Amino acid sequence: MPHKDDATALRQRFLIPGNHDRSDYFPLIRALVTHRNAHPPAGSIVYTAWQQEIDATYALLHDEIVGRTGQPRTPVTFGTSGWRGMLGKDFFGRSVRQVTLAIVAMYQELARHAELAAALGVASLAEAQERGAVVGFDNRFDGKYFAQQATAVLTSHGFRVHYAGEATTGVLSAAVLVKKAAFSINLTPSHNPLEYAGFKYNAADAGPAASALTSRITALAREIMAEDRDHTDPAVPALVAPLDALACWFTLLQQGADRHGLDYASIIAQLRQRRDYVLAVDCVHGASRVHIHRLLHGLPPERLIFLRDSADPTFGGVAPEPSTANMAAITAALQRRPEPLKLGVIMDPDADRIRFTDGTTEIDMNMFGTMAYHFLHEHKGKRGLVAKTVATSNFANAVAHALGEEVFEPRVGFKEFKPVIGKALVCFEESDGITTIGHTPEKDAYIGLLLALDMVVSRNQNLGDYLTQLQAQYGSYYPGRGGVTVNQQGDALTATLRGLERYQEGVRLRVGDAERTIRQVIAIDGRKMLLDDGSWLMIRPSGTEPKVRFYVEARSESGKAILLATAQEMLQEIGLL
Repeated sequence: MPHKDDATALRQRFLIPGNHDRSDYFPLIRALVTHRNAHPPAGSIVYTAWQQEIDATYALLHDEIVGRTGQPRTPVTFGTSGWRGMLGKDFFGRSVRQVTLAIVAMYQELARHAELAAALGVASLAEAQERGAVVGFDNRFDGKYFAQQATAVLTSHGFRVHYAGEATTGVLSAAVLVKKAAFSINLTPSHNPLEYAGFKYNAADAGPAASALTSRITALAREIMAEDRDHTDPAVPALVAPLDALACWFTLLQQGADRHGLDYASIIAQLRQRRDYVLAVDCVHGASRVHIHRLLHGLPPERLIFLRDSADPTFGGVAPEPSTANMAAITAALQRRPEPLKLGVIMDPDADRIRFTDGTTEIDMNMFGTMAYHFLHEHKGKRGLVAKTVATSNFANAVAHALGEEVFEPRVGFKEFKPVIGKALVCFEESDGITTIGHTPEKDAYIGLLLALDMVVSRNQNLGDYLTQLQAQYGSYYPGRGGVTVNQQGDALTATLRGLERYQEGVRLRVGDAERTIRQVIAIDGRKMLLDDGSWLMIRPSGTEPKVRFYVEARSESGKAILLATAQEMLQEIGLL
């Protein structure tokens, strides 16, 4: 067949037989995916032949994952969303076992370090072992194998395991609460590209772990790896019980209905009877595909469109994140439909992020989070503050102020919402994560989907029209983001960025052709400068890369580019660029 010569040439280019370290599996997989995608449909002979080449390459990667020894190429670091690394190079069977051993060691320390108890949510090792761990994974390659390695370590040390299999971050978080588990391990790197794997740890509160815990896991994991220790004790299968995590999510949703006002049965019943809407869901081949048909069970099939709901660890060759580019297919699908009410959603691989469209207007979480808050407050009659990270749109601030409510505005990172979980009606961040009062303290795309469905069906209105009404009442806000790669990182970068302290309140700042006054400075996470026209720009260093990130919000669409250029000029003025 014509593909054989091309495939042979690609293998010769990227593979060194018998040498995992010098073989470039992921550039090869990406090239093979490009060839596969050029020969649809999926059932064609040539398409199938290219898929077999992809499978053969993944088999080589599996050999590396199972057999690799030594330490990860990049030292283990647990950040806001856990530990992430390259499959085969950082993330392999041995390193996953060692990190799980570090978590076990942290619970073993409880007898000597009682101060850990509050953050962990358990008082003793014995309590943690009895309550057990929820374990799951997303659709990444070898996710099941990694989950099995973690499970073996846990059970050999006496921990019960509630084994969820492939699942999303939101349902695993719900399972921790419903099962009253001590913690969860979720093998996922969220929205990172196909070459990444990840390890999320949540304690008994089911939210992103506190910094004291992630720092301790990092230190223990590095110590274990430096000592070249590995798991050797036999697993105890009797301690493992299968878990229906989505059933736990339904249970938690019902338990919290009085607080957030979302009645799943009523929403589905209304949608079952109506014929004036269409719902399109793009799973981008992620873990949401294992739940979405059950989540929407009972809706007429002619009302539903499913995109990329098949298993594919390559994500079809795209970056698996909610983005304008990735929403093109779902927007086009909605535009072909005649129904007056249209809703499209796209979720990332572990479904902790979601973005929306009505076929005309794309709505990211900057806008949707504020809409959700207004909806719960004004349409559901709930009262309470709104929580959004400092890098997120001030649209929520305007709405909350008009409603006479407070705003909680912490650093970037969903774990920063811990102080107001159970108080804020909505917690959300600009990177498409959201949760509600009475739900999980973890971001969850499914609660976002249910909110959107309730908005559309109860208001009899598309999301874009709802947003337009809110903007007419509270003002228009146009958020954007960008960034630059720099040649500094860590303490050196922090020191250079102190040069931005010259931009104090009252300082006049050139923004394009206009001159603005800095009205307020928020320095809890980088430097956010609010200007006298209600626009703002924020500059903060990346915690994981030699990059500086820009977050801006203009009062017009054209103003975003000007603010981003202004942020870059500031870096030039302090000598960073």
